[in-house]
Amino acid sequence: MNFNSHTDGVVRATVGLINALTPGERRGRPYEQPTDQVAAVAEWLRAGYPSFREPTPGEAAELVSLASRLRRVFDAVAAGDLDGAAGEVNGLLNETNARPLLSRHDGEPWHLHFHGPAGTMPGDWAASCATALAIVLGSEFHDRLGVCTAPHCDRVYVDVSRNGTRRFCSTACQGRVKTAAFRARTRDTTP
Repeated sequence: MNFNSHTDGVVRATVGLINALTPGERRGRPYEQPTDQVAAVAEWLRAGYPSFREPTPGEAAELVSLASRLRRVFDAVAAGDLDGAAGEVNGLLNETNARPLLSRHDGEPWHLHFHGPAGTMPGDWAASCATALAIVLGSEFHDRLGVCTAPHCDRVYVDVSRNGTRRFCSTACQGRVKTAAFRARTRDTTP
């Protein structure tokens, strides 16, 4: 899947935001929502956007809330509820008043952003994430958004593979499932 480099980057950032800031399970273990929201958001930003500024506590709290809302989109797609996923995204697009704007910064060529120049950090991220997910959901690649199918893991992913058959959030989860299946087969064939 390759919409364009900016959209792909925002979809990956959306996945990172959800996986970093929402509670659940990860790789067979419970995953707690970070208690230091500012540090967690700063770490997420630092991973993909080196020219970020430290978020305020209020901005971090808004981004944690956004992550929960965005997670519902992935959960809906995983459950086969494309209408529900589209409804969540449309709600965010409407609330953020997302609109296209050509932008050039940080040495990049002109590319589309989907927020205005005077928005807030959380509002701009909400508009950008919602728009990127809308582009995915409105294409033949809508089934490329997923939730890990490994036992005791609910982290989300976007499948960018050629054949579109990804089912796990990471190679670690894929390995856990394959190892468990191998052990089960071996156990069943051993007298």
